[in-house]
Amino acid sequence: MPKLEPYNKLSKGFDVRLICYYLALVVIGWITIYSTCYIPDGSTPIFDFSQPYSKQMLWIGTSILLATVILLIDSGIIQHYAYFFYLFCLLLMILVIFIGAEINGAKSWIKIGGFSIQPTEFMKVATALALAKFMQEGKTANQRRYVWVAQFALIFIPVVVALLQHDAGSALVFFSFIILFYREGLSAEFLILGIIAAILAFITLKFNETYSIAIITAVFIAFMIANRTQKKKYRRNVIVYLASIAFVFSVNFLYEHGLEAHQKQRIDTILGKTSDPLGADFNLNQSKIAIGSGGLFGKGYLKGTQTKLNFVPEQSTDFIFCAIGEEWGFFGTLVVFGLFGALIFRILKLSEKQRNPFVRYYGYGIAGIFAFHFFINIGMTTGLLPIIGIPLPFISYGGSSLWAFTIMLFCFIKLNDN
Repeated sequence: MPKLEPYNKLSKGFDVRLICYYLALVVIGWITIYSTCYIPDGSTPIFDFSQPYSKQMLWIGTSILLATVILLIDSGIIQHYAYFFYLFCLLLMILVIFIGAEINGAKSWIKIGGFSIQPTEFMKVATALALAKFMQEGKTANQRRYVWVAQFALIFIPVVVALLQHDAGSALVFFSFIILFYREGLSAEFLILGIIAAILAFITLKFNETYSIAIITAVFIAFMIANRTQKKKYRRNVIVYLASIAFVFSVNFLYEHGLEAHQKQRIDTILGKTSDPLGADFNLNQSKIAIGSGGLFGKGYLKGTQTKLNFVPEQSTDFIFCAIGEEWGFFGTLVVFGLFGALIFRILKLSEKQRNPFVRYYGYGIAGIFAFHFFINIGMTTGLLPIIGIPLPFISYGGSSLWAFTIMLFCFIKLNDN
C-alpha cells in the first residue's frame, strides 16, 4: 500500500485547461442530446427521466462526483491498484459473455434495473493503467526478453473477450495503444507493416485475392532482383512473401467467419460493393445528408429537420456528430474538432514533461484511446470508415462511456498534479 501524505503537501495545482475542455465537451454533449429528443410543440420538459437527456444529466452529475473523488485521493492509489482494476474489469467482461444482455448485436452489457453497464468501456482505462504500471516496473535481463510479449498480452486478452461478445468496435480500440508503444521504442517498421496490411486487406475485400497476390509477387520479384547478391535478405524476402500470401487468404476467411452480417454489410457499403439505401446504407446516407445540410453556420439550435424527424437512427449515441453538423454547421464542427485536438495535444504535452515514466506511459495510452474514438466516430458518420459503433467521448449519450472517459481523464489530471 502506498504511503499516504496530506493532500496539501502533494498538490501543485490541477490542470485547468483539461478540466475546461472536459466541461465544454460534456455541455456540448448534453445540449445536443436534448436537441435530438426535442419536440417542437413544447412538450419536452427538462426533468423527464424516461428521456435520454434527463438520464444523461444523472450520468453527468455522477461523473463529476467521480472526478472529484479521484482528485481528492492520493495519486499513489491509482498506480498501486492498477493490476487489481485490470483483473476486476476483465472478470466483468468474461461474466458478460454468460449473463450479459444483447444490444444492437453485441452481447456486452450488464443490465441493472433500468440501467445498463458496459464493462468494456472501463476495460480501456484499466488496460492503460496496467500497461503503464508494467512498463514502469524494473525488469531483469531475462524478463526484458519477453517484455513486448507481455505488453501485447495485456491488450490481446481483452480484445479476444470483446470479440466473443461480438463487439468488434470495442476490440479495435485496444489497438490504439500502438501510439504508446511507438513512443517507447517500437520500430517504425511495425507501423509500416500495419499500413501495408491495411492496404492489402482493402484490395482483397474490394476486388479479390488475385489482385493482392499479383501486387505482392511484383514487389517480391523487384526485391529479389535488387538483393540478388545478399543471401540473408533473400531468405527474409521469401519469408515475408509467404507470410503476405497467408495474410491475404486469411482476410476473406476472417471477413466471412469473424464478422456479423450487419458488419459485413457496412463494410461492403464503404467499399462500394453493394448499395442498399433503405437498409444497410440508410444510417450513413441520412447522416451525410444531415451534416451536409448544415452548411457553414447550421440551421440553428433545435431547428435541425433531420434531427427532429428522427431520420438518423442512434442519433444521440453513435451518430450524435451529425446533429452537431446539421444544427451548428461547419463552424460548429470546427469547435468540436478544436476541443478534441486541444485535449489530446495537451495530454501529450503534459506527458512529455513528466519525470515519472508511469504518468508518461498512461498519458500516451489514453491520448491514443481518445484519438481513436474521435477519428473513428467522425469517420463512420461521414462515410469515410465502416460503421462499427463506438461513441464520441464525453458527447455521445451513455453512462458507461461517460464514466469511463471521466475516470480516464481525471486519473491523468490527478497524476499530473504531483
